[in-house]
Amino acid sequence: MSENKSIGNLQRGNPQEDGHTDKRAVQTNARRQPGTPLPAQQLDKPGIEAQMSLKPRFLAPDYSGSGKLAGMVAIVTGGDSGIGRAVAVLYAREGADVAIVYLNEHEDANETKRYVEAEGQSCLLIPGDVREQRFCEEAVSQVMSQFNHIDVLVNNAAFQEHATSLLDLSEERFDLTMKTNVYGYFHMAKAVLPHLQRGASIINTGSVTGLKGSKNLLDYSTTKGAIHAFTMALSANLLEKGIRVNAIAPGPVWTPLNPADKPPEEIRTFGQDTNMHRPAQPEELSPAYVFLASPACSSYITGIVLPVTGSVGE
Repeated sequence: MSENKSIGNLQRGNPQEDGHTDKRAVQTNARRQPGTPLPAQQLDKPGIEAQMSLKPRFLAPDYSGSGKLAGMVAIVTGGDSGIGRAVAVLYAREGADVAIVYLNEHEDANETKRYVEAEGQSCLLIPGDVREQRFCEEAVSQVMSQFNHIDVLVNNAAFQEHATSLLDLSEERFDLTMKTNVYGYFHMAKAVLPHLQRGASIINTGSVTGLKGSKNLLDYSTTKGAIHAFTMALSANLLEKGIRVNAIAPGPVWTPLNPADKPPEEIRTFGQDTNMHRPAQPEELSPAYVFLASPACSSYITGIVLPVTGSVGE
Protein backbone atom coordinates (compact mmCIF):
# COMPACT_ATOMS: atom_id res chain seq x y z
CA MET A 1 0.00 0.00 0.00
CA SER A 2 2.81 2.41 0.82
CA GLU A 3 4.30 1.94 -2.65
CA ASN A 4 0.93 2.63 -4.21
CA LYS A 5 0.42 5.78 -2.16
CA SER A 6 3.85 7.13 -3.01
CA ILE A 7 3.27 6.57 -6.72
CA GLY A 8 -0.17 8.13 -6.38
CA ASN A 9 1.27 11.23 -4.75
CA LEU A 10 3.49 11.72 -7.78
CA GLN A 11 0.39 11.74 -9.96
CA ARG A 12 -1.46 14.44 -8.04
CA GLY A 13 0.15 17.19 -10.10
CA ASN A 14 -1.14 19.91 -12.37
CA PRO A 15 -1.66 18.98 -16.04
CA GLN A 16 0.42 22.05 -16.90
CA GLU A 17 3.43 20.06 -15.78
CA ASP A 18 3.11 17.76 -18.79
CA GLY A 19 2.14 20.49 -21.24
CA HIS A 20 -1.63 19.91 -21.46
CA THR A 21 -2.81 23.41 -20.64
CA ASP A 22 -6.21 23.87 -22.29
CA LYS A 23 -7.77 26.49 -20.00
CA ARG A 24 -11.24 25.42 -21.10
CA ALA A 25 -10.80 21.95 -19.62
CA VAL A 26 -13.26 21.70 -16.75
CA GLN A 27 -11.82 20.58 -13.43
CA THR A 28 -14.19 19.47 -10.67
CA ASN A 29 -11.82 18.62 -7.84
CA ALA A 30 -8.35 19.45 -6.54
CA ARG A 31 -6.66 16.81 -8.69
CA ARG A 32 -6.42 18.54 -12.04
CA GLN A 33 -6.74 16.28 -15.08
CA PRO A 34 -4.97 16.78 -18.42
CA GLY A 35 -6.71 18.78 -21.12
CA THR A 36 -5.86 19.18 -24.77
CA PRO A 37 -3.75 19.15 -26.80
CA LEU A 38 -3.00 15.49 -26.14
CA PRO A 39 0.08 13.76 -27.59
CA ALA A 40 -0.27 13.11 -31.32
CA GLN A 41 0.67 9.47 -30.93
CA GLN A 42 -0.21 6.36 -32.94
CA LEU A 43 -0.15 2.89 -31.33
CA ASP A 44 -0.37 -0.49 -32.99
CA LYS A 45 -3.55 -2.40 -32.14
CA PRO A 46 -4.66 -3.47 -29.62
CA GLY A 47 -2.70 -0.68 -27.93
CA ILE A 48 -0.18 -1.01 -25.09
CA GLU A 49 -0.59 1.40 -22.19
CA ALA A 50 3.11 1.17 -21.37
CA GLN A 51 3.86 2.73 -24.77
CA MET A 52 1.66 5.80 -24.28
CA SER A 53 3.62 9.03 -23.93
CA LEU A 54 0.92 10.48 -21.66
CA LYS A 55 0.05 7.66 -19.27
CA PRO A 56 -3.64 7.31 -18.34
CA ARG A 57 -4.35 8.06 -14.70
CA PHE A 58 -5.79 5.05 -12.90
CA LEU A 59 -4.55 5.16 -9.29
CA ALA A 60 -7.26 7.49 -7.89
CA PRO A 61 -4.98 8.59 -5.02
CA ASP A 62 -7.77 10.61 -3.39
CA TYR A 63 -10.04 7.53 -3.18
CA SER A 64 -9.94 5.76 0.18
CA GLY A 65 -11.22 2.20 0.38
CA SER A 66 -13.71 1.25 3.08
CA GLY A 67 -14.24 -2.49 2.59
CA LYS A 68 -17.18 -2.17 0.19
CA LEU A 69 -16.04 -5.35 -1.62
CA ALA A 70 -14.32 -7.10 1.25
CA GLY A 71 -13.98 -10.84 0.70
CA MET A 72 -15.32 -10.69 -2.84
CA VAL A 73 -13.80 -12.03 -6.07
CA ALA A 74 -14.14 -10.06 -9.29
CA ILE A 75 -13.39 -10.90 -12.92
CA VAL A 76 -12.49 -7.94 -15.12
CA THR A 77 -12.18 -8.55 -18.87
CA GLY A 78 -9.91 -6.11 -20.64
CA GLY A 79 -8.43 -5.51 -17.21
CA ASP A 80 -4.86 -5.13 -18.37
CA SER A 81 -5.15 -1.40 -19.14
CA GLY A 82 -7.45 1.61 -19.43
CA ILE A 83 -10.75 1.50 -17.57
CA GLY A 84 -10.26 -2.16 -16.71
CA ARG A 85 -6.98 -1.48 -14.93
CA ALA A 86 -8.50 1.39 -12.95
CA VAL A 87 -11.43 -0.81 -11.93
CA ALA A 88 -9.13 -3.65 -10.86
CA VAL A 89 -7.09 -1.31 -8.65
CA LEU A 90 -10.13 0.18 -6.89
CA TYR A 91 -11.76 -3.23 -6.46
CA ALA A 92 -8.58 -4.37 -4.73
CA ARG A 93 -8.55 -1.21 -2.60
CA GLU A 94 -12.09 -2.12 -1.53
CA GLY A 95 -10.98 -5.62 -0.51
CA ALA A 96 -11.65 -7.82 -3.54
CA ASP A 97 -9.33 -10.34 -5.18
CA VAL A 98 -9.25 -9.79 -8.93
CA ALA A 99 -8.90 -11.99 -12.00
CA ILE A 100 -7.76 -10.12 -15.10
CA VAL A 101 -8.86 -11.54 -18.47
CA TYR A 102 -6.97 -9.99 -21.36
CA LEU A 103 -5.99 -10.76 -24.95
CA ASN A 104 -2.19 -10.72 -25.19
CA GLU A 105 -0.92 -7.47 -23.66
CA HIS A 106 1.29 -9.23 -21.13
CA GLU A 107 3.39 -6.20 -20.13
CA ASP A 108 0.30 -4.16 -19.27
CA ALA A 109 -1.35 -7.09 -17.49
CA ASN A 110 1.65 -7.69 -15.27
CA GLU A 111 1.74 -4.01 -14.37
CA THR A 112 -1.93 -4.15 -13.39
CA LYS A 113 -1.21 -7.21 -11.27
CA ARG A 114 1.57 -5.32 -9.51
CA TYR A 115 -0.79 -2.51 -8.55
CA VAL A 116 -3.55 -4.88 -7.42
CA GLU A 117 -1.10 -6.74 -5.20
CA ALA A 118 0.19 -3.41 -3.85
CA GLU A 119 -3.33 -2.93 -2.50
CA GLY A 120 -2.92 -6.16 -0.53
CA GLN A 121 -5.09 -8.43 -2.71
CA SER A 122 -4.47 -11.40 -5.01
CA CYS A 123 -4.50 -11.05 -8.80
CA LEU A 124 -4.88 -13.88 -11.32
CA LEU A 125 -3.89 -13.21 -14.94
CA ILE A 126 -5.75 -15.14 -17.66
CA PRO A 127 -4.74 -14.38 -21.27
CA GLY A 128 -7.06 -15.37 -24.11
CA ASP A 129 -9.79 -14.34 -26.52
CA VAL A 130 -13.30 -13.69 -25.15
CA ARG A 131 -14.71 -14.30 -28.63
CA GLU A 132 -14.20 -18.01 -27.95
CA GLN A 133 -16.82 -19.65 -25.74
CA ARG A 134 -14.48 -22.42 -24.60
CA PHE A 135 -11.86 -19.93 -23.45
CA CYS A 136 -14.45 -18.04 -21.39
CA GLU A 137 -15.53 -21.28 -19.74
CA GLU A 138 -11.91 -22.22 -19.01
CA ALA A 139 -11.19 -18.75 -17.62
CA VAL A 140 -14.09 -19.01 -15.18
CA SER A 141 -12.90 -22.49 -14.18
CA GLN A 142 -9.46 -21.07 -13.40
CA VAL A 143 -11.00 -18.38 -11.21
CA MET A 144 -13.09 -20.94 -9.32
CA SER A 145 -10.04 -23.16 -8.81
CA GLN A 146 -8.05 -20.23 -7.43
CA PHE A 147 -10.67 -18.44 -5.32
CA ASN A 148 -13.63 -20.87 -4.92
CA HIS A 149 -16.29 -18.22 -5.63
CA ILE A 150 -17.11 -15.32 -7.96
CA ASP A 151 -19.07 -12.25 -6.91
CA VAL A 152 -18.61 -9.68 -9.67
CA LEU A 153 -18.13 -9.91 -13.44
CA VAL A 154 -17.05 -6.76 -15.25
CA ASN A 155 -17.43 -7.19 -19.01
CA ASN A 156 -15.10 -4.57 -20.40
CA ALA A 157 -12.99 -6.02 -23.25
CA ALA A 158 -13.66 -4.22 -26.53
CA PHE A 159 -12.55 -3.75 -30.12
CA GLN A 160 -12.89 -0.39 -31.87
CA GLU A 161 -11.83 0.87 -35.29
CA HIS A 162 -13.05 3.93 -37.17
CA ALA A 163 -14.59 3.76 -40.65
CA THR A 164 -15.63 6.95 -42.40
CA SER A 165 -18.19 5.22 -44.63
CA LEU A 166 -20.46 2.22 -44.41
CA LEU A 167 -18.84 1.12 -47.68
CA ASP A 168 -15.49 0.91 -45.87
CA LEU A 169 -16.89 -1.48 -43.28
CA SER A 170 -16.29 -5.07 -44.32
CA GLU A 171 -18.32 -7.99 -43.05
CA GLU A 172 -15.14 -9.41 -41.51
CA ARG A 173 -14.56 -6.20 -39.54
CA PHE A 174 -18.21 -6.06 -38.48
CA ASP A 175 -17.99 -9.68 -37.30
CA LEU A 176 -14.79 -8.96 -35.33
CA THR A 177 -16.38 -6.02 -33.51
CA MET A 178 -19.60 -7.93 -32.84
CA LYS A 179 -17.80 -11.07 -31.67
CA THR A 180 -15.54 -9.17 -29.28
CA ASN A 181 -17.98 -6.64 -27.88
CA VAL A 182 -21.25 -8.61 -27.79
CA TYR A 183 -20.41 -12.32 -27.99
CA GLY A 184 -17.58 -11.80 -25.50
CA TYR A 185 -20.02 -10.36 -22.96
CA PHE A 186 -22.52 -13.13 -23.68
CA HIS A 187 -19.93 -15.89 -23.33
CA MET A 188 -18.53 -14.53 -20.06
CA ALA A 189 -21.95 -13.93 -18.51
CA LYS A 190 -23.11 -17.43 -19.45
CA ALA A 191 -19.92 -19.04 -18.16
CA VAL A 192 -20.00 -17.22 -14.82
CA LEU A 193 -23.74 -17.49 -14.09
CA PRO A 194 -23.73 -20.99 -12.53
CA HIS A 195 -21.26 -19.71 -9.94
CA LEU A 196 -23.02 -16.49 -8.95
CA GLN A 197 -24.97 -16.34 -5.71
CA ARG A 198 -27.57 -13.88 -4.45
CA GLY A 199 -25.89 -10.49 -4.04
CA ALA A 200 -23.56 -10.97 -7.01
CA SER A 201 -23.51 -8.54 -9.91
CA ILE A 202 -22.58 -8.18 -13.56
CA ILE A 203 -21.40 -4.81 -14.85
CA ASN A 204 -21.11 -4.21 -18.59
CA THR A 205 -19.14 -1.40 -20.18
CA GLY A 206 -21.36 0.35 -22.69
CA SER A 207 -20.64 3.70 -24.32
CA VAL A 208 -22.05 7.09 -25.14
CA THR A 209 -21.91 5.83 -28.73
CA GLY A 210 -24.55 3.28 -27.75
CA LEU A 211 -26.76 6.14 -26.55
CA LYS A 212 -26.19 8.60 -29.39
CA GLY A 213 -24.42 6.73 -32.17
CA SER A 214 -21.18 7.83 -33.82
CA LYS A 215 -20.94 8.43 -37.56
CA ASN A 216 -17.42 6.98 -37.82
CA LEU A 217 -18.00 4.09 -35.43
CA LEU A 218 -20.93 2.35 -37.07
CA ASP A 219 -20.13 -1.17 -35.92
CA TYR A 220 -18.84 -0.15 -32.49
CA SER A 221 -21.95 1.98 -31.81
CA THR A 222 -24.13 -0.94 -32.87
CA THR A 223 -22.44 -3.27 -30.40
CA LYS A 224 -22.65 -0.77 -27.56
CA GLY A 225 -26.37 -0.26 -28.15
CA ALA A 226 -26.73 -4.04 -28.07
CA ILE A 227 -24.82 -4.16 -24.78
CA HIS A 228 -27.24 -1.67 -23.24
CA ALA A 229 -30.21 -3.77 -24.34
CA PHE A 230 -28.49 -6.98 -23.19
CA THR A 231 -27.94 -5.37 -19.80
CA MET A 232 -31.59 -4.45 -19.34
CA ALA A 233 -32.87 -7.81 -20.58
CA LEU A 234 -30.45 -9.86 -18.50
CA SER A 235 -31.18 -7.78 -15.40
CA ALA A 236 -34.86 -8.71 -15.66
CA ASN A 237 -33.96 -12.34 -16.35
CA LEU A 238 -31.77 -12.64 -13.23
CA LEU A 239 -33.69 -10.43 -10.85
CA GLU A 240 -35.43 -13.25 -8.99
CA LYS A 241 -32.04 -14.85 -8.37
CA GLY A 242 -30.91 -11.71 -6.55
CA ILE A 243 -28.23 -10.99 -9.16
CA ARG A 244 -28.01 -7.40 -10.36
CA VAL A 245 -26.95 -6.42 -13.91
CA ASN A 246 -26.03 -2.86 -14.83
CA ALA A 247 -23.96 -0.98 -17.39
CA ILE A 248 -21.80 2.12 -17.45
CA ALA A 249 -21.70 4.27 -20.58
CA PRO A 250 -18.45 6.23 -20.67
CA GLY A 251 -17.83 9.18 -22.92
CA PRO A 252 -14.31 9.75 -24.27
CA VAL A 253 -11.72 8.22 -21.93
CA TRP A 254 -7.95 8.45 -22.27
CA THR A 255 -6.97 4.79 -22.81
CA PRO A 256 -4.80 2.85 -25.30
CA LEU A 257 -7.93 2.10 -27.34
CA ASN A 258 -7.95 5.57 -28.84
CA PRO A 259 -4.36 6.21 -30.02
CA ALA A 260 -4.49 2.64 -31.38
CA ASP A 261 -7.44 3.67 -33.56
CA LYS A 262 -7.51 7.36 -34.47
CA PRO A 263 -4.83 9.14 -36.55
CA PRO A 264 -2.38 11.20 -34.46
CA GLU A 265 -3.76 14.58 -35.57
CA GLU A 266 -7.23 13.67 -34.28
CA ILE A 267 -5.89 12.40 -30.96
CA ARG A 268 -4.67 15.91 -30.10
CA THR A 269 -8.26 17.12 -29.68
CA PHE A 270 -9.77 13.89 -28.31
CA GLY A 271 -12.57 14.69 -25.86
CA GLN A 272 -12.53 18.41 -26.59
CA ASP A 273 -16.13 18.42 -27.82
CA THR A 274 -17.57 17.33 -24.46
CA ASN A 275 -18.89 19.97 -22.07
CA MET A 276 -15.83 19.22 -19.93
CA HIS A 277 -13.61 20.03 -22.96
CA ARG A 278 -11.37 17.08 -22.16
CA PRO A 279 -11.46 13.27 -22.01
CA ALA A 280 -12.00 11.47 -18.74
CA GLN A 281 -9.14 9.69 -17.08
CA PRO A 282 -9.82 6.03 -16.17
CA GLU A 283 -9.73 6.88 -12.45
CA GLU A 284 -12.78 9.12 -13.01
CA LEU A 285 -14.79 6.06 -14.17
CA SER A 286 -13.69 3.38 -11.72
CA PRO A 287 -15.62 4.62 -8.64
CA ALA A 288 -18.86 4.10 -10.59
CA TYR A 289 -17.91 0.45 -11.07
CA VAL A 290 -17.33 0.14 -7.32
CA PHE A 291 -20.74 1.68 -6.65
CA LEU A 292 -22.56 -0.77 -8.93
CA ALA A 293 -20.59 -3.77 -7.64
CA SER A 294 -21.20 -3.15 -3.95
CA PRO A 295 -24.49 -4.39 -2.48
CA ALA A 296 -23.98 -1.87 0.31
CA CYS A 297 -24.22 0.93 -2.27
CA SER A 298 -26.58 -0.29 -4.98
CA SER A 299 -28.67 -3.22 -3.75
CA TYR A 300 -31.81 -1.55 -5.17
CA ILE A 301 -30.32 -0.76 -8.59
CA THR A 302 -30.48 -3.09 -11.56
CA GLY A 303 -31.03 -2.73 -15.29
CA ILE A 304 -29.63 0.79 -15.58
CA VAL A 305 -27.16 2.31 -18.05
CA LEU A 306 -25.22 4.89 -16.07
CA PRO A 307 -23.78 7.65 -18.30
CA VAL A 308 -20.37 9.05 -17.32
CA THR A 309 -19.85 11.18 -20.39
CA GLY A 310 -18.47 14.57 -19.40
CA SER A 311 -21.46 16.33 -20.94
CA VAL A 312 -24.65 17.81 -19.52
CA GLY A 313 -27.80 15.72 -19.98
CA GLU A 314 -26.06 12.60 -21.35
